[in-house]
Amino acid sequence: MEIDMTALRMVEQEKGVSLDRLVDAIEEALLKAYHNLPGAISQARIEIDKKTGSVAVIATEEDEEGNPIGEFDDTPKNFGRIAQTTARSIIIARLRDADDQKVLGDFASQKGQVVTGVVDQSRDGRITIVKVGDDFEAVLPDSEKAPGETYRHGDRIRAFVVNVERTEKGARITLSRTHPGLVSGLFEREVPEIQQGLVKIKSIAREAGHRTKIAVAPTRDGINAKGACIGPMGARVRAVMNELGGEKIDIVDWSADPARYVANALSPARVARVVVHSIDNRTATAIVPDFQLSLAIGKEGQNARLAARLTEFHIDIHSDTENGEEADVSRTSMPDDVTSRSCVDDEE
Repeated sequence: MEIDMTALRMVEQEKGVSLDRLVDAIEEALLKAYHNLPGAISQARIEIDKKTGSVAVIATEEDEEGNPIGEFDDTPKNFGRIAQTTARSIIIARLRDADDQKVLGDFASQKGQVVTGVVDQSRDGRITIVKVGDDFEAVLPDSEKAPGETYRHGDRIRAFVVNVERTEKGARITLSRTHPGLVSGLFEREVPEIQQGLVKIKSIAREAGHRTKIAVAPTRDGINAKGACIGPMGARVRAVMNELGGEKIDIVDWSADPARYVANALSPARVARVVVHSIDNRTATAIVPDFQLSLAIGKEGQNARLAARLTEFHIDIHSDTENGEEADVSRTSMPDDVTSRSCVDDEE
């Protein structure tokens, strides 16, 4: 019986899998198959001729005291079918391993970055397949899709690489369209000052598909960080918004002064003053004019909620009435899971 050595050599040439490794793996698998047969001899080995592909089971002959006295061919009659099936399984497994190693090797450094891909026809309605890199397949699960977005076959999209890992089904690249890192990566592509290190993204708070707040700061004097991110005639921020399907983006100046930072974070509302109650507990009260109250809170509390996430402060919002009295209108607390995906740098 023989194994098709031509197929093994093709795998070696096309996938870079060593012929010796393939033969060793087939011999190991065949030996296990032999030992599962009735009457198998425990002291045996598999020999595969690498030129012809012929397979033989060589067993050790022992005397009455169990001492080896020679070897003989103990190849079972139906072993050819087993050998062919085993060889086929090993080839498929090694091809899969080679592909997995290529994916893991090429994309290990891409984790945490933004990549561009083309939407492929999904085999599962719960996930979207995206071709990235050299025709690698990545998955965009439902949980990582932005609300309201739909993806058609052939659409070109950008996404954040959440994870690159080996699973029971092989290498898996997981993408996200909801991660704050997507916004960060898109701004890095659009804003040269970020690429050059002149502007730094300090914090991002995002409700994917609806609104994002991003705090930026210059790394040297004379740089307008906010203006750099907005771009000429708003071109840079508009390009990011278009990539995110029209998601609104508020760009604010980061400040080491907590009061100023909280006031900036509540943009586009104008804040009269901010009282910081505790730096350690990160609590503050913002006083806004009556006509700015609804803007400061935002629709369904969104603006206040994102400002709290951006600054990591618990923010009370009060209105400044005509007679000087303060009406307690809203309290916005930090969500418990805000730090898990906030992209917040340590304050300097």
